[in-house]
Parts: sequence; C-alpha cells; structure tokens
Amino acid sequence: MAPMSLMPHRFFRLLTMVWVGSLLTIGYAAAPVLFTTLDRSAAGEVAAHLFRIQGLIGVVCGILLLGLANLLVRRGSDGYRRVRWLIAGMLVCVLVGYFALQPFMNAMRVAALEAGSDVGHSVYAARFGMLHGVSSVFYLIESVLGLALVWLLPTRVGVAAEQEGAGRVAGKVAG
Repeated sequence: MAPMSLMPHRFFRLLTMVWVGSLLTIGYAAAPVLFTTLDRSAAGEVAAHLFRIQGLIGVVCGILLLGLANLLVRRGSDGYRRVRWLIAGMLVCVLVGYFALQPFMNAMRVAALEAGSDVGHSVYAARFGMLHGVSSVFYLIESVLGLALVWLLPTRVGVAAEQEGAGRVAGKVAG
C-alpha cells in the first residue's frame, strides 16, 4: 500500500524536474551555445523554436502540477499548499512570456526577413530588443521560482511513507 501512496508525490517531483530542468537547460545552456556557435539570425531562429517547446512544456507541467498539488493538499499533504503559489507564478510567467510576448517577437522577425534583413538590422530592432528584454525578465523570474519550487518540495511525506512501508516489510520478514 505504501508505494501506491507515494505515486502522486513521485509524479509531482518528476513533473517538477522536467519543467525546471528543461527551463534551465534551454535558457542557460542551449541558447547561449547557439549564439556563440551560429550566426545571430540562425541562432535566433533555433532559439525561438526551443523556447516555443519550452513554453508548451511549461504550460502542460504547470497545469498538471497545480492539479496534482490541489489533490495532494486535499489528501492532507499540507506541504504542497505553499508550492502551489510558486507553480502559479511560474505558469503566469510562461503565459506572459511565451504566449503574449513571443508571438509579437516572431512577427517582427518574420517581417524583417520578408523585408530582406534580420531583425537586429531592421526598423523593428528597438521594439524587438525591448520585448526581448521583458521576455528575459519573465524567464528569469520563472527560473528563480522554479529553483525555489525544487528547494521547497515537500520531503517528509515521501520519507515517512517509505519508512512506514519499510517497517511493514521488516515486520513481515520478522513475523
């Protein structure tokens, strides 16, 4: 019975790992490498695709984590009560960054390419730079909230349940 009770907690940790891990990997490892190895236009295009995928991962994981946290709180795991606010904050950052700002940035990138220039050398450069800066701030906030989420993940729930399960096994072996 103990492994079954641990399943929602483990699934919560897995989703957290996927979201925060991909957020940090794409934003702070993959994107910088793209801009140091490819020309600026190609790097921007690939990075935009990666950030779009990251946005979808964030929305899916965020919705699932909020639902799972609510379920766990209803089942008496109060440690998940406080992390729901972190998840909600991360989800707001995803929605603003990827689904409000990114479409405008992509439209500027496409318009510049159709005019025969990259966005950095187009009439859209200043506006694109401003939106990119705002988007970067939301990404940074989402990253910090993600690190806080990982740091504050409830731990006693899993340890107590595992010890209880181990005690049952030891009792069966001894008895």
